[in-house]
Amino acid sequence: MYHRTTFLFMEVNTICVIGAGTMGSGIAQVAAQSGFYTLLFDINTAMLDKAKLGIEKNLQYLFNKQKITEAEKDNIFQRIQFVNDTNDCLADVFIEAIVEKVDAKVAIFNQMAEVNHSEVIFASNTSSLSISDIQAKVVHPERVVGMHFFNPAPLMKLVEVVQGQQTADKVVDNIAALCKQLNKVPVLCKDAPGFIVNRVARHYYLEAMKLVENRVASIEEVDTIMEASGFKMGPFKLMDLIGMDINLAVSQSVYEAFNKAERFTPSPLQIEKVAKGELGKKTGKGFYEYGEGKGKAY
Repeated sequence: MYHRTTFLFMEVNTICVIGAGTMGSGIAQVAAQSGFYTLLFDINTAMLDKAKLGIEKNLQYLFNKQKITEAEKDNIFQRIQFVNDTNDCLADVFIEAIVEKVDAKVAIFNQMAEVNHSEVIFASNTSSLSISDIQAKVVHPERVVGMHFFNPAPLMKLVEVVQGQQTADKVVDNIAALCKQLNKVPVLCKDAPGFIVNRVARHYYLEAMKLVENRVASIEEVDTIMEASGFKMGPFKLMDLIGMDINLAVSQSVYEAFNKAERFTPSPLQIEKVAKGELGKKTGKGFYEYGEGKGKAY
């Protein structure tokens, strides 16, 4: 039997996650583990197949660690349906985790709106794009909200709930309640460049790269001292984990949103890495090399 929860204003039975990449598949796993019937949608069937294998692997790991029973593992996986047809996407809440482009997010929300009722909630997992800009072009913009998870979604507790200019208060309340049902900690904020975390964190990355560019310290030295100061990961290791392309895109978005303020200028060091395709762990190279010689900065 699937989880059934009544929130303050609406009842949520089904969650549809749009985009089967690392973040989308992680969010789908979270929803299913929390008892919700979950749809994971992607037009790319190869991505769906990869997501399916990844979720199976993650659940097997939890089982091996005795975090869940075999029955729970099977039930969680059975609650996820992998779909590539928008007509199969009937849900109460949609969470998109696709490419960081406003037009793409608007288009997929409007496609889903055509086959769903007018009160479904559309939540964007964007890390830096304006929720107000996205909702301005979506049918019934008051139901569009930011729901920014952090990577890896099954492990990270924080979710930024972002209220756009037209987002209804009841939608924010419902998404905050949903976060708690997903065993996450919601932090509410108004729509602003970088929201909270990425605005504050820009300088964790940018100043670290300036130190290396100016030959004040090495990559390893910066990471070592920041970790010794209490940070779980140094800035360079964290950028490699997030993905250089994603991290740079956020920096560029915040830079543009603040009218190219000097303090938010993207780092030439990171721009060069992206140009070379050295995106971090996912490509085997970033600020560190992975595989043979794993963990060595270069």
